[in-house]
Amino acid sequence: MNEWVQVASSKSVVKRALAYAMVVGAVLIAINHGDALIRGELNATRVIKMGLTITVPYLVSTFSSVGATLQHQRSSQNL
Repeated sequence: MNEWVQVASSKSVVKRALAYAMVVGAVLIAINHGDALIRGELNATRVIKMGLTITVPYLVSTFSSVGATLQHQRSSQNL
């Protein structure tokens, strides 16, 4: 677990995940909340949902990057 957290918090993984979260999150927010935002319907519940909309691609990118990195490290050690 400690190794997983170390990789997940590495600069390259965090930077990549933030970039994906901003791009994918913005697209998803536009799709899922765009009409409400245009109408000015912004409340606490919607802001929380928008935050979660950005969090999901961040987590997906992080889990994917950590998995690939650890798999690569293990396969390199077995050579």
